[in-house]
Amino acid sequence: MKKVYLDNAATTKTDENVLKEMLPYFYEFYGNPSSVHLKGQEAKLAIEKARKIIADSINAKPDEIYFTSGGTEGNNTALKGLFFRNFPKKDHIVTTKIEHDSIIETCKWLEKKGAKVTYLDVDSEGFVNPKELEKSITKKTFIVSIMHANNEIGTIENLREMGSICKGHDVLFHTDAAQSYTKIPIDVVKMYIDLATINSHKVYGSKGVGAIYIKEGIKIDPLLHGGGHERNIRSGTENVPGIVGFGKAVEISKKFNYKKMEKLRDILINGIFYEVPEVKLNGPKGEKRLPNNVNIAFKNVEGEALGAYLENKGIYVSTGSACMSNTGRESHVLKAIGLPPKDQDSSIRFTLSKDTTKKDIKYVLKVLPRIVEKLRKAKEIGK
Repeated sequence: MKKVYLDNAATTKTDENVLKEMLPYFYEFYGNPSSVHLKGQEAKLAIEKARKIIADSINAKPDEIYFTSGGTEGNNTALKGLFFRNFPKKDHIVTTKIEHDSIIETCKWLEKKGAKVTYLDVDSEGFVNPKELEKSITKKTFIVSIMHANNEIGTIENLREMGSICKGHDVLFHTDAAQSYTKIPIDVVKMYIDLATINSHKVYGSKGVGAIYIKEGIKIDPLLHGGGHERNIRSGTENVPGIVGFGKAVEISKKFNYKKMEKLRDILINGIFYEVPEVKLNGPKGEKRLPNNVNIAFKNVEGEALGAYLENKGIYVSTGSACMSNTGRESHVLKAIGLPPKDQDSSIRFTLSKDTTKKDIKYVLKVLPRIVEKLRKAKEIGK
């Protein structure tokens, strides 16, 4: 049976070249990068090489990149680190109702510690209103955190405009760029970004490693205390193989054809609309949407049932964020864009990769309409 993996927003397959780059750092260059001897310095040099590759990719300086265990740690570091550095003089955070759980849940936790949080509304396509952002900023605001691109519906926010507003009010601007990184150009200088979170396993690297960009001069309290690794921002022995792989993944990402991915995305969207009646695209169309993201509400179909039937045909998709699936909660993103509960329950996310082919999309478009028709008939009979 053909296998088609379309859950790349959850995680990507580690690229073969990335794996090859990582392997020697498990058994040959295995030293601790904090050690001053040759074995340690071999590992240290590899980390610094990866740091420069990642810094260059977003127009940052190498000393502004700090390695973490992933996106969740990066987001926690940004919000908690700045809160404890600024509280009680400043206690106000501005974010949105469609952020990743690692932002939303961190904000909720900080509210218990005395933080005041404004959760901005979004429109029906997931866009933040810049005027509402500007209105929400107060003299007590120390950070605005707005994701670059949404993990569920693919909405790409105008970071340059948001960053400019924050700069004008002398407020720090953070973005969770886990989904957009390498797919969409990011320039931390031109976009007025002060902090940015990225990770490896969304860009064909390994799990368990990420990075946070912190603009030079910004003071932040660390989450982890110990040996003072990562210039006292993130203590703990570095994941050398993971970091090396992360650097390699970013390096080879320059060769990817995201316009091709965008075309396949639109073939899938148009094919679904042509073959399946009563469907709705969640999120925007065209260039304002991630090149690999398709999120569709199939009316009168249970999303979980549709996902299970697709899996039986070798097609792997998601009914929402993988990070949220363990909780069984509704999608706060689909709720925030005003989607009715029935449409929320019927929504499926397809996310493509660099390896997705036209044949894969054709296979999905062959199988999907039959399954939807079957589920709708079964539901009608069951009434």
